[in-house]
Order: sequence, then C-alpha cells, then structure tokens
Amino acid sequence: MEKRAENSVSRRERLNDGQNQVLAFLGGDTFKGFLPFIGLVAIIVIMNILTDGSLLQPKRVRLLLSQVYYPMIVATGVFFVMTLGSIDFTEGSTLGVASIVVSALSFYSIPLAILGGVLTGAAIGAINGFFHVRFKLQSFIVTICTMYLFRGVCAYLTTETAIPASPAIKALDSNELKIGVTLAVLFAAWFLFRFTRVGNDVKAIGSGETAARFSGVRTDRVKFLVFVAAGALTGLAAFVNVIKVGSITATAGNQLETQILISLVLGGLPITGGAKVRFSNIVVGTLMYTVLHNGLVMMGFASATQQLIKGLVFLAFVALTIDRKALKVIK
Repeated sequence: MEKRAENSVSRRERLNDGQNQVLAFLGGDTFKGFLPFIGLVAIIVIMNILTDGSLLQPKRVRLLLSQVYYPMIVATGVFFVMTLGSIDFTEGSTLGVASIVVSALSFYSIPLAILGGVLTGAAIGAINGFFHVRFKLQSFIVTICTMYLFRGVCAYLTTETAIPASPAIKALDSNELKIGVTLAVLFAAWFLFRFTRVGNDVKAIGSGETAARFSGVRTDRVKFLVFVAAGALTGLAAFVNVIKVGSITATAGNQLETQILISLVLGGLPITGGAKVRFSNIVVGTLMYTVLHNGLVMMGFASATQQLIKGLVFLAFVALTIDRKALKVIK
C-alpha cells in the first residue's frame, strides 16, 4: 500500500512538472518569438481556405507583393522608433507631403525628385525629434500634433486638383525596381541593427533610458537621429508610392500610421520596445497585415467590419506579446 501511494504521488509530481514546463514555454520568450511566424502561416492558411484558394493564385500573390513595398520601407524606420520605446503617428502625413514634393520635382529630374522626397521626410522627422528631445514631450503627443499639421498641408496643396507626376517617373513602375529598393533598405537597416552600435543603443534606450545614459549612450542624440532617419525612409517610400499611383490626392498616406503600428505589433514587436525586439518583426508583420487585409477584402466584408476584425486581431497580439515586466508609458 505504501509503495502504491508513493508511486501515485510520484506520477502526480511528474504530471505537475510537465504541466508547469508547458505553461512556462507558452508564457516564455521562446514561444513568443515563434508566435508571429505561427500567426503568419495561420492567417495565410485560413484566408486561403475562406477565399476558396484564390488568395494564393499567382496573380493575387503578385498583387499582394505590390502592396507590401512602400509600407515595409516605412515600417523599417518606425521599427527603430518603437525600439526606443517611442511611437510615431506622422507616417501617413509625411508620405503625403513627400509624395507631393516627389511628384512636383519629377518634371525636372528623377534623382532630384528622390532627394527632395527623402529630405522632406527627414525634415519632418527632425521636427518631431526636436520637440520630443528638446522639450521632453512624449513622442505620441508630438507626433499626433504634427500628424494633423502636415495632413493639413497635404490637403491644402491638393485642394483644387490632384498633383500629377511626370510620365518619366511613372515609367519606372516595375516590381524589379521596387523589390530592389525595398531589399536595399532592409539590408542596410538589418546591418545597422545587428552589427553596429546603433542597434545596441536603441535597444538600450528602450530597455531603460536612464541606465543607457549612465552607460555612455548619448540618448538625446540617438533619439533625434532615429526620428530623422524614420522620416527620411518615409520620404524614400514616397518615391515608391508615386511611381505606383502616378498622382497624389489629399488622401495620400491616409491611415498609414495605423497600418504600420498594427503590422509591427502583429510581427511580434513589443509595444514597449527594448532588448526583445527582432528585426524579423518588420517583414513578418507587414506580410501578415497585407494578407489579412486582402483576405477580408476578397471575402466581401464592409470597411467597418474589416476594421473590427483587424482591431480584435491587433488586441489579441498586444495581449500575447507585451512585456508586462517592462510595461511603462510610451516615451
């Protein structure tokens, strides 16, 4: 009887240990690291089933890819901003204003148009970074204000008619060019993030700004330059946007900031930033959002229903990926 009781206790302890290990894995960093990839595969499979297999048809795949290029470039810049523990709501309005500049300058020179778009985006990023760093204002407050400011500029410049681009820039519309620009941006950003001090500094600031400052990181300078770089990348994305659409209206870049935020969180980027971010968050998240959006459109859902579903998915991923131990107000 005693041996039987001991065996029963031993089996119960082993069962409890196994359950604890499973729960630890599901709640640990390893599972959270794989969760975005699992989510991407799940969304592709589910949407393909719900659309009767049409989602993965070659024509539809090419359409999906054509919608990924400029959001992925923008998301690359915002990725560094969010790694700082900050946030940027100006991507849409920056893209709109920079697209107008690119379109106007395209009649003179294509390289000049690209440079103009990049400098316009960098200037808007510099404004955001200046007010955030110099006056110690939270990034979401600064960027919400400038979002409305530059959305108004975009609306004012396009009040009477759309701003057309030159035929020369529209002739550049090819997947090869857009893929090349996107891959170049991703490679350069990946190299900076993984193999230079830039990546360590932004992660250190996101994990703890005071500790980073005492460890020798020039926090104000890094934050300012990150906002400038994010704006510059949005300006480059404006060039890709212009060669795709051909003319710019007041709605250019509308809701882009929401799309980028949802994409990065779906990709597994902790909204608090810090050391646990992964560069793959950019690619996985942008693809996941694009597949989800196109799948809902193909299924015939109304715009309001699409927003509801996206919001529920976004909320679920925030709950699963947020680092509660490092939870803090966005800087």
